[in-house]
This record gives sequence, C-alpha cells and structure tokens, in this order.
Amino acid sequence: MIIDGRAIAREILTEVKGRTARLSQPPSFLAIAVAPLPTTESYLKMKREQASSVGIHMNVHILNHAMTDELVAILGQVREDAVIVQLPMPDNIDMRRVLDAIPVDKDADVLAAPTRAIRTSVHPVAAAVHEVLVRADVDPRGKRATVVGKGWLVGAPTAAWLEAVGAQVTVVTKSEGDLAKALKDAEIVISGAGVAGLVTKEMITPGAVVIDVGTSELGGSMKGDIAPDVAEIASIFTPVPGGMGPITVACLLRNVVTLAEGKNELTL
Repeated sequence: MIIDGRAIAREILTEVKGRTARLSQPPSFLAIAVAPLPTTESYLKMKREQASSVGIHMNVHILNHAMTDELVAILGQVREDAVIVQLPMPDNIDMRRVLDAIPVDKDADVLAAPTRAIRTSVHPVAAAVHEVLVRADVDPRGKRATVVGKGWLVGAPTAAWLEAVGAQVTVVTKSEGDLAKALKDAEIVISGAGVAGLVTKEMITPGAVVIDVGTSELGGSMKGDIAPDVAEIASIFTPVPGGMGPITVACLLRNVVTLAEGKNELTL
C-alpha cells in the first residue's frame, strides 16, 4: 500500500483549523533558518502555505550567517506562540545549546532537552510516523525496527519514540553500522539520512513497512532515501514527495495550536 500523505495531512489540518477557530486570537509561530538549502526553503514554503490555510500566522526569520550566541539571543525574545529552528544549520552552530535555548512552552518541534518540562506535544516526525502506522493498522510493539540516520530532526526522535512504544530498535547511518545487515530482518524501516537512493530494493525484506522521511535535492527535483521500486515489495510505503512531508507539517501545526491553546482563552 502506498500512503497518500497529502490525504492524511488534510485530515489533521481539518482538526487543526477547527481548534484554531475556537481560539480568541489566531496562533502565531516563528521559523528561524540560517543559510537555508533548497530542501529547507521548500519545507518553509510548505509550512507557510499550510499554516495560512488553517488560520495560523507564520513568520520566517532567515539569516545568511549567524553565530550560536546570536541565535540564543533571538530565541530568548520570541513573542509568537511557538518557534522552530529550521534544520539543518551550518556546522559552526552549537545545535545542542541552540535547541536548549528554545522556550519549552514555545517548542513546536519538541527538540529542547526532554528533562526540562512535561511535554504536551509529540515530535512532528514521530507523530507523523504514528499517524501512518495507525492508519495501516501496524502495532510497532515487539517489532524489529531499523532507523537509518540519527539526526536531530528525524533519526534521534523517531528512534526514541519507537523504543518508548516497545519496538526493538536498531539505529544505523551511512557511515556507522552495517546498513545492509540492519535492514535485512527489519519489519519496520524508517529512513531520514537525506541521501537519495541510499536504500535499495535488494536491502528490504518483502512485506516490511517502509517509511521514507529523508529528502534531498537531485537534478532539480526532490528525492527520498528509499528507491521508488521498494514500493513493489513493501507492505506499506511512503513516497517522496507526497508522503511524510505533508503529514509532518500538519503534525507541527497541530503542536503550534496546542501551545497556543495553553496561552489563549477559547471562545465559547
């Protein structure tokens, strides 16, 4: 089954729009980006369009160059209901320090240190994976899951979520671990490496659930980590584009309205 991410996103956004309409004032959030890549710009555009469609106001602050101290200062002055630091960022940035500077009550991407407060939201990518699994009637408990990549945005939070719900998780990257071995017996594969065509059909066990969260720009078009022909043998497959991207954005906006609900009175 090939997942229609846009259809799932529409369902979530309908819920978000209804909740937004009940607030006494429209929610707002800020996205901060430094030297954005083409894929980053594409995601920012998608987020702005979807936010507008559900009554959320999105501001984008793009910096050509920035230092860690500058970003920390900006995050300390956020006036919007929520804020995200759009990844990736340049290597000179101390990402742990920047992410931990995000006010917990404005952390729509749920990337600040988890020990700082009780969370009311789920990381958008993990939430998007959950949405796909629920609709496909797949229970991850006890299943062998391989996560490709361990980045802040996809690999790390998704692996943590899978472990929390009882899956047997292996994390591997393009340079760490045996990718082919880790994929061979995996019942669930989630890739977020951002390397076009990294995972091929020969690596996947027939019947596996294959979720592609990796995106990269190649030849002027958006490509995923998973070769498209994997769809021929996977029980569940998310394409790029049109798969996890729209769902993740919808889950992010759901987090934004959740944070706004904590600050704004609902209308009767």
